[in-house]
Order: sequence, then structure tokens, then C-alpha cells
Amino acid sequence: MKKILIIALGLFVSGLAANAQSTNNLIRLGIKGGANFSNIIKDDGNNNFKTDYLVGYNAGLTLDIKLLENLAFTPELVYSTKGYKNTYTILGSEVTTTQRTHFLEVPILASIKLTEGLNFVLGPQVSFLLSTDSKVENGMGTVQQTTDEDSDKFKKSLLGGVIGARLDLSKNVGIFGRYALDFQKNNENGTTTTPEFKNQVFQVGLGLKF
Repeated sequence: MKKILIIALGLFVSGLAANAQSTNNLIRLGIKGGANFSNIIKDDGNNNFKTDYLVGYNAGLTLDIKLLENLAFTPELVYSTKGYKNTYTILGSEVTTTQRTHFLEVPILASIKLTEGLNFVLGPQVSFLLSTDSKVENGMGTVQQTTDEDSDKFKKSLLGGVIGARLDLSKNVGIFGRYALDFQKNNENGTTTTPEFKNQVFQVGLGLKF
């Protein structure tokens, strides 16, 4: 995993150097950030319970590499939180479980210009697990646990996809909205506290280009 992260970081360092040397704005470096609204798609196992959306955030670096007049290659390196909440009853007591996962993600996107300022984005992404925070709350108190990426409890990396849009408000400022879905499940056995699932997240935010 560390080798893959080094390669990803190398991609953005190279892009920064290319951006500094570019005189025709074919390559532009940017930053982005915004809110995540995440939930899960449950798979097989004991998953007969409802989940609610969890609010998180995303922040990272972007590259905009112009290929054609209406087409650009836009890889990103993004820190992103995902997860879910669910409430259930045990022995007459209401219990709320919150699971928040922290990822370093590398979306490899194509950006297609539809009209002036409006772009459609689509492509795969790889998510590298950093850690997982689990919190259980009931009438007796709160129990919280953090599992780092070295644990065998969850998969270390997940392949997914991204689809969305970006609206450029000016040459340097834009807003975005997108939906991301993991194609792989988290490798759990399907219980109320650790269900077998795929992550899904809606993202909105602001981006700046230099």
C-alpha cells in the first residue's frame, strides 16, 4: 500500500512541476474541499436493519490536464470520510451505532465540457483505508473504538466509481457535486454491528485552480 501511495504522491508532484513550467494552461493544479453524505448498501448476512446518512468531509488536490477542446484528464488525491449510522433496540434499550471510515482516495476521472462552464465527470477510483472509528451509544453511556489500517477486519483498498458534474464559476473557482460507489464490499460477515456492505457517498464542495 505504501508503494501505491508514493506513486500517487509522485503523480501530483510531477503535475505541480509541469504546472509551474506550463505557459499555455494545458495543465492546472487545484485544491478542493466539501461535505460528504455517506451511507452503505448492505450485502448478504444478518443485515435486516435500517441505516441513516452520516455527514463527513473531503479535501485534496486536483490536476486538470487538457486533452482536447472539450475533454480533460482530471486525477485527484483526496482525503475522504465515509460511514453510516443505525439505531436498534436491545432488551428495550435504544442503541445507536456510528461507523466512520477514513480513506485516501485516487479518482481517475474524465472531464467532459457540456457547455461553457458546465462539465460532466466520470471515472474509476481506488480508496485506501486509513482507519475506522466505531461508536456505540445507549442509555448507559458511549463506547468508542478506532481500528487502524493494519487490522485484518476490513479490506485495505477498494475499487469504485465516480459520476458527477462541475460548474466553473470563473477561471479559478468552481463548485462540484458527485456520487461515488464502491464496487467491492468491505469483507465483513454481516452482523448488526459490522455489516457486510459497499460504501456510497454524495459529495458537494468548492474547488480552486491555479
